[in-house]
Amino acid sequence: MKNNILCLILITLLFVLSPNSVMATEKTPTYTAVEANEIPPEIKSMIDRINEIKSMNKSSLTRAERKELRKEVRAMKKSVRASGNGIYISSGAIIIILLLIIIL
Repeated sequence: MKNNILCLILITLLFVLSPNSVMATEKTPTYTAVEANEIPPEIKSMIDRINEIKSMNKSSLTRAERKELRKEVRAMKKSVRASGNGIYISSGAIIIILLLIIIL
């Protein structure tokens, strides 16, 4: 029993004290070539609007108008990212899962 507790403490310390390079950097999303037929129309319209905003001459806009454009682009990008599939697990959750597996 005592050896199990010491082993658990040692493993926990190894996880906590080891450098975690995954948390230090963000992964940049990789884009694959997708045909226009596969993109849903609402997402295609958002992408077209984002490209239209990027190509605009923003020097003639007021500060409030530029701020509204930024908010619009952020909201559209957020909704496009949310439409993708994926499961994200933090490193803390992985450590807890591993500890539960070891204990049980």
